[in-house]
Amino acid sequence: MNIQYISRDNQNGYKAGALREAMEIDDVKTCDYVAIFDADHQPPSDFLLQTIPFLIHNPDLALVQARWKFVNADECLMTRIQEMSLNYHFKVEQESGSSTLAFFGFNGTAGVWRISAINEAKGWKDRTTVEDMDLAIRACLQGWKFVYVGELKVKSELPSTYKAYRYQQHCWACGPANLFRKTAFEIMRAKKASIWRKLYLIYNFFLARRIVSHIVTFFFYCVVIPLSCFFAEVRVQVWGVILIPAIITLLNVVSTPRSLHLMVIWIFFETVMSFHRCKAVFIGLLQAGRVNEWIVTEKLGNTPKVKTIPSIYIATKFYDRYFIFIVNYHSTWPTTAGRPATVPKSSDGGRRKPPGCCGGGVECQLLSPDVEWALSPGVEWAGR
Repeated sequence: MNIQYISRDNQNGYKAGALREAMEIDDVKTCDYVAIFDADHQPPSDFLLQTIPFLIHNPDLALVQARWKFVNADECLMTRIQEMSLNYHFKVEQESGSSTLAFFGFNGTAGVWRISAINEAKGWKDRTTVEDMDLAIRACLQGWKFVYVGELKVKSELPSTYKAYRYQQHCWACGPANLFRKTAFEIMRAKKASIWRKLYLIYNFFLARRIVSHIVTFFFYCVVIPLSCFFAEVRVQVWGVILIPAIITLLNVVSTPRSLHLMVIWIFFETVMSFHRCKAVFIGLLQAGRVNEWIVTEKLGNTPKVKTIPSIYIATKFYDRYFIFIVNYHSTWPTTAGRPATVPKSSDGGRRKPPGCCGGGVECQLLSPDVEWALSPGVEWAGR
């Protein structure tokens, strides 16, 4: 098996640029299919055996998409909430798109493409930060079909910090809005796509799910409802405040039954995130400053959750001054023998800790082992 590890010396075009250059490799040009995985995804050993047959026996099929299995879903509350939203995305949105119109947005990883379909769609483009969705749209307009295999799961990792999640959501909200701005007329002028597919792409895929939903969520739940609490003239019906959020939440929770008790927290979290998504949508539509901002989502991987204590403790300025003062004070205190009493060396060559320092059984890390402690008889160590 011919295996090569190739890296670039630049970041031109980011992920789209890397994929575009990879497709120009001589060995790739001789292949019929290409499997794509992000660095934080781990496919099962039989991934190709479960996906390639779909492409072999269906010549009009361009993409086989697998679903994600989240290995760190239980890491914190935020990852549990992400699991709820993404399970809904895979089990409802991807499944329904695959079974009805044989189209859905490529998730950028955990999928196998037919190379001839990529070439017919004019390859990878870096005009937006959602190069995966861009390619899927252009392939769909050329008449290619997609299939989603929900039974095939690829291990993946969720961002476990709020900063990383916020940057990810900005990309996922800004990119599709900017892509809609650049492909709306291409969709309407496409000759190989039916009128129903065009209507689905413009109304359902873009407007309803990726533009209007973010704007309505923010302005209704973060502007209208708070104003109704201060102004009697603004009235909101009970169904708008309670029923609609409850129905939307239940639809998300139904894909993750074990998180049913997190419904209320999910509503609050999504309401807060609606501000960032709404802002990102307007940035994408207006093609403003951060429209092409590309920030790699930070993942912790197998990093230990508990950091080891360093061998040398670097104290704060006040802390350092306080203990140096104590040491200097006692180092000049004469003993009955006329000289300071020093602490003998331990078996490993270092100095033993002063009496009462740090408590029982804990190695003293306040100062270097080379420091000689001088204490007068009968004077206790004024440490922690």
